[in-house]
Parts: sequence; C-alpha cells; structure tokens
Amino acid sequence: MIEFLNGTRETVMYPEHFGIRLYMNNVAVDYPVHWHSAAEVIMPIENIYTAVIDGVRHTLEPGEILLIPPGELHELFAPQTGKRMILQFDSGQFIHMNGFDSTLAMLRPCTILRTGRDDELLQSLVPMLNEIMDEYFGNAPLREAQAYSLLIQFLVKLGRKLLTEGRLSQPSTQAEPAKRRKDIERFIRVCRFIREHCTENISVEDAALEAGLSKYHFVRMFKQFTGVSFLTYLNRERIHIAEALLIEPNVTITEVAMRSGFGSLATFNRVFKEHKKCTPSQYKTLHGQHIHP
Repeated sequence: MIEFLNGTRETVMYPEHFGIRLYMNNVAVDYPVHWHSAAEVIMPIENIYTAVIDGVRHTLEPGEILLIPPGELHELFAPQTGKRMILQFDSGQFIHMNGFDSTLAMLRPCTILRTGRDDELLQSLVPMLNEIMDEYFGNAPLREAQAYSLLIQFLVKLGRKLLTEGRLSQPSTQAEPAKRRKDIERFIRVCRFIREHCTENISVEDAALEAGLSKYHFVRMFKQFTGVSFLTYLNRERIHIAEALLIEPNVTITEVAMRSGFGSLATFNRVFKEHKKCTPSQYKTLHGQHIHP
C-alpha cells in the first residue's frame, strides 16, 4: 500500500537496514497516479492486475511479471478479489555495478514478461521471486544478504536477456550475433561515459564520438537501445545526482543546479519538475531540509 504520498510522489518505507520492501497485496484498492525512486516488480498470483504506465494500460495475468523503473508515473487497478506480489527496491544500491544503469534504462517505461511469449524466462525468474519472498518473511540468518543475492541474480538474468534479445535485435532480427554484441558493448560504454561526465557540458556530438558513430546514426541507435533520447537520458543522470545533493542540509538549490550539470537555475527547475513532478524546493522540503535559494 502507499504509506506516504506527497502529491504524486510516494516515499517508499523500507524496513530498517533493508533496501527491499515486499508485500502480498490482496486488497481491492486502486492506487492513483504516483511515482517513486524505487524500482518495482509486480507479479499477480490470483486473478488479473491492471497498471497504467506512461498513459498505456497493461493487464497482467497470474504468473506474469511487470517491472517499473524508478521515476515512472503509474497507477494500479485491482479486481474485487485476487492476490499479487509487489516488490520495491532501492536501485541506487546497485548503480555502481557496471552495466546496471544501462540495463535499467532499457526497462523504461516498463517491461512485461508474458506467458506464451516469455515462458522460458518466466520459468527461471518466478522461482527467484518466490525465494526472495521466503527470505524476506523468514527469520534465517543472513536473510537480507540472501534476498539481495537473489535480486541481483534476477536482474542479471533479465538484463542479459534484454541485452542479447531486446531492443537492439528487434528492428533487425537478421543481425549477426557478433555485430549485436558489438553494438551492446558500444552502448554500455556510452552509458558509462554519460554517467561519468553528466555534470560536465557534454553534447550529443561528444557521445556520438565516444560511440564511434555519426551523429545521425548515434541518435537513432541510442534511442533504440535505451528507449529514450540522449538528452532525456543525460538529464535523468543529472537528476539522480541532484536528488542526492538536495537532501544535503548545507547545499543550496543553486549549488545543486550547478554541481549536477545544469547551465542555469531556471533550466534545472524546469527539468527537475518534468522528471520528478515536483520542484527542487518541494523535494528538499519533503526530505526535511531547510530551503536555501
């Protein structure tokens, strides 16, 4: 359930020292449009479940899996009876892992694993979710460590599937495996470059040069790989940095704008509100910090 909702932003309340929140939901309650900084995994167990993400309605059957990356606006609709597992986790704890951020970007605005289409993947991922649930509600020693281990395995298996058979292979199903691997490596490298230099004044031309592609081909292939434009991806990286800076008590909003790579306070305010549906000042207040202009 949504325990703390401010406007459209949900603050996910994790158990102490545990960046995973999991619960079995069997209440016939609809959840309004909201977003959160957690990534979310939903799997119906009994009866269907409906989600609207990025304005598109998706109905899930039991045993299917929906993944919602952080920051995506969504609303949820429950039938009168039914049960579903909802898992939320702090993706920031994995962001240092090479390739994780580019994999997360490929999930946007959501990823759904369907029965009849993704059966092989579901057969391996569903048991992992069930094991995470057993650890989460159990009392075995090192249960947090085991839950994290299973979650990493879940994300690795999903990520490898997306990277080898996902967006890059869809437009050109006849692409040679060696070329596909080269493209995957190329854009993982580019995503790392953007992450490492996002606070600088980098351009799409800089990223195209890093990829070894013309600007025209880079723009097309980057969106194919990540699901968003270069500018959107760059701004998302900058917003991630800004979020961390905004909760620092002695850092002003102007400093946050400059240190996270935005050229002006006005641009920062506009982009932040576009992505987070609240202003930087509201975000800072939400986290209990005194506002400095």
